[in-house]
Formats: sequence, structure tokens, C-alpha cells
Amino acid sequence: MSPSDIDMDLILTLDALLRDQNITHAAARLGISQPAMSARLARLRVLFGEPLFVPSPHGRGVLPTPRAEGLRPQVATVLQGISAMLEPTTFNAQNSNRTFVIALHENPALMLGAELQNQISSAAPSIRLRFALPETQLLPAQMENGDVDIYVGVNAVAHDAWVRRKLFDDEYATAQRKGHPRGTSPMDLDSYCSLSHLVVSSEGDPFAGFVDQHLAGLGHQRNVVMSTQSYAMAPAIVAGTDLLCTLPRRMLLRFTQTLDIFPPPLDLPPIVIGMYWHPKNSQDPANRWLREQLLQAAGRQV
Repeated sequence: MSPSDIDMDLILTLDALLRDQNITHAAARLGISQPAMSARLARLRVLFGEPLFVPSPHGRGVLPTPRAEGLRPQVATVLQGISAMLEPTTFNAQNSNRTFVIALHENPALMLGAELQNQISSAAPSIRLRFALPETQLLPAQMENGDVDIYVGVNAVAHDAWVRRKLFDDEYATAQRKGHPRGTSPMDLDSYCSLSHLVVSSEGDPFAGFVDQHLAGLGHQRNVVMSTQSYAMAPAIVAGTDLLCTLPRRMLLRFTQTLDIFPPPLDLPPIVIGMYWHPKNSQDPANRWLREQLLQAAGRQV
């Protein structure tokens, strides 16, 4: 006999007969007819090569043979294991010491990081967060094998198969230092292009970014004299120089004590920051809990 020879019906039949020691009562327990129960018992006898249950000489019912009696704890263990397997998985954040990995660039990290950490440290003090810069080529495999739990960012980096939910909308703004020699009057496109700019560029041409692509489409080019890969570094550099920078507005608004913020003199598409997860994690309680924390940190309803 091999494991493939016995199915769930036979295990339940064996358990019912061991409990009731009566074919009629065991059939009623399982909701089947007495002939169906007798047929299952016949299959069990063939599989085990012995009667398993014999008629009781002193009344109705059947008595388990020593072999059947010896199977009682094993049958109970199997059924307990199956019951445990069918139990829904849960996630107790308050008692968890899990480390969650979120792949995101500096801009959404600046927007969400502090609020997210404050929420989690209050609700789940032993959980740790790791923010990792997304590596475009590696990210699909990292999401699939669980090295990254959630990606937060723009759609351009996301895989088509991932599940998405929007966290927040943003738009571009231009910043200059307080007391900039040009003043604070509105700026036309020619003036904008003639001034010196700082660009944040993490890949490709370090002196040409998203804004420069749109300017090129309009037949213009701005004067980019400095480049950095760090969003967090840009406001401090602009605050100490006469450079301009055009970056997501929500980030720049955190630096209004040192920077003047105004709309750029060209139409730029809005920025949509979403969170993305692998579809295999859609029903995972831990991943779902993390998504709820991100939504709350972004000020959206769960």
C-alpha cells in the first residue's frame, strides 16, 4: 500500500468507525448511506489486508481489531494536521519581529518614511522596515521570490503583472533659494532656460532628466550646470547657491523655510505614486497589513 492508495474519504471512514463502532451510526456521522459506508469499509480491508472491524458478539455494532485500534492515534494526528492546514493564516503585527523590505526612491521615501515608521513603531514595536533603492533589472525577481515585499514609485518601473494601488498624486514645482538675485516675479520659459539648474538624475544622462525631455520637445534647453543622484541632497544645494531645481512639489514644500517654491513655466504631466505588490501576496495577511500602513501614511483610506 502507498499513500496514493488511501484518500480523505477512507481516513474519515476509519475515524468514524473508531468513534462509533457502529456502521449505521458512522454512516450518519459522515452523511452517507449504510451501503456506501460498507463499501468504504471493504476498501479499507483490502488496503490494510485484514478485517479492521468485526461484528460484536454481544450486541449491535462492530469492534476494532488490534490493528485498527493501533491506528487510532495516527488517524487523529492526520485529521488534526489537515484541520491545521485548513486554518486561515493570520498576522499578529503587535507580536511580530518581521523585517519588511520596501523598494522605493528617495522622493517617496521622504514623503512616507517618517509617518510610516511612527505608525509601525506604535502598533508593532518589534517590526523593522528596510528601504531599498529599486534596481530595475532585479526588481521583478526580488518581488517574485520575496526579497522585496512592496515597490513604491511610478508606473514606469513596475511590472505589468503586479497589483497596483495609488498612494498619492503630485506635481512638479521649481525652487530657488530665499533671496535669489532674480527676485520672486513670475518666470517665462526663456528666463527659466537661461538660469543655472541642478538636476536629479539616477540613471541615463546625468545632466538631462524628465524636465529636459519635455523642454526638448518644445525646442528649448535649460542650462544644467550640476547633477546629483540624491533627491535629499538637492534642497540643501539649492538653498546655498543660485541654482534652480524642478522636482516633485510635495517634497519641496518641506523646505519652504529656505526655498521659494513656484510653478515651472511649462506644462508637465502629474506624478502618480503607487504601491505595487506581486499578485501571489494579495491575500497574504502580513503583506496586506503593510499595505494598510502605507495607505494610512499617504493619507488615504484603507
